[in-house]
Amino acid sequence: MERRGLLEDDRKLVSRYYSGRLTGAADPLRLATELARTMPGPYVLYENSGTWSVASGSAYELVLYADELHVRDADGWSTRPSGPEPLQAVADALARCPVEGARAYGWAGFGLSHLLHGDPAAARGPLLHLVVPTREVRISTDAVDVRAVDTADLLPLTSQVAAAAAVVTAAGTPLPSPDPDHDAEFYRTAVSRAVAEIRARRYQKVILSRLVPVHGDVDLFATYEAGRRANTPARSYLLDLGGVRCAGFSPETVVEVTATGRVSTQPLAGTRARHGDPMLDGALRTDLQADAKEIFEHAISVKLAFDELTALAVPGSVQVDDFMDVKERGSVQHLASRVSATLSGGRNAWHALAVLFPAITASGVPKAAACEAIDRLENAPRGLYSGAVLTVDADGSMDAALVLRSIFQQEGRTWLRAGAGIVGQSTPERELEETAEKLRSISRYLHR
Repeated sequence: MERRGLLEDDRKLVSRYYSGRLTGAADPLRLATELARTMPGPYVLYENSGTWSVASGSAYELVLYADELHVRDADGWSTRPSGPEPLQAVADALARCPVEGARAYGWAGFGLSHLLHGDPAAARGPLLHLVVPTREVRISTDAVDVRAVDTADLLPLTSQVAAAAAVVTAAGTPLPSPDPDHDAEFYRTAVSRAVAEIRARRYQKVILSRLVPVHGDVDLFATYEAGRRANTPARSYLLDLGGVRCAGFSPETVVEVTATGRVSTQPLAGTRARHGDPMLDGALRTDLQADAKEIFEHAISVKLAFDELTALAVPGSVQVDDFMDVKERGSVQHLASRVSATLSGGRNAWHALAVLFPAITASGVPKAAACEAIDRLENAPRGLYSGAVLTVDADGSMDAALVLRSIFQQEGRTWLRAGAGIVGQSTPERELEETAEKLRSISRYLHR
């Protein structure tokens, strides 16, 4: 079975990480946030299963466009065609990374979906951006591991961690929430059009979103920390990479691939609000689990995930785990399932991402038709929204978080975005209400 990661036996390693270990952090979130605040860019903070990783600098870098892959190494930038399998071109370029034991960090924008699913002309701008960092810190309650490509950076990095650990209070002042009804009439109209198209059998489901601008200066670090303390995400992230700044609390993963080739995806579809009142939230949970529209929306998402993995997997290995469980994700609760499989021979994590991206729960069913409808019916490009923040390790493993419940900054603008799954039974008013419920996962924690 092919396990193409960051290392290949047929190339020469020219550098490695120098590493050290410190005692664990009593509050990993506080330390990670403060450390990211002091890191030179580009940086990516990524939380996965109780460990916060903070990566900074660029020893090796990849940027994917619709027809080209740009690669930066010690000799500078070079360009090559991305070819018929663009994510395998990315995999090949990462395999040539000259840093031993490297982990790549970065993002994939929603525009990558057009390249993968049949409309390259709609795939505008950079689609995927990855860096192998020069400095990296992994923080948990058990240990703080530091490593740097340049041995001269190791002691300063260790001192930087110690200084960040001494800062015990978060900065920032709360900001008022932005207008939750921004573009409400546009959104109702878009939902009505989508319902008509679904009833005409152009597709079964589409996720439509709306953008809400945020005015004033926003401190992403303080916003991230405040929001993370109040949310219950599957993953969280804070980044400044390629001109895009983002902080968010992902409710689900697009794809997880282990070094042994086990792959899984976690569709969440079907939503009710959470108010913090156990009796009210329990009643809403019961209503969610009995709602025919929400159950249908979830079931067709799980079926497509199952079918997508079947094309990649060892026959008989695809299974549905935790079918229609309920996961609490900040201001909302979702119906949740997990679909998993074992990759067949010759398949790697990038094959899995190519099939599973974009998340079903951020695009629709079938994907190509849903992505075309999104491009037509929404009034602003998605950019990073509903794409992924991801890590890729030298052993071939990958972890990609769906970019929802996030705040974005680019070219002097700051905004939020939220969407809802539209099916034939949808009503514009309820779908608008659902987007407002999701916006509260981030809008209540904005700081300056």
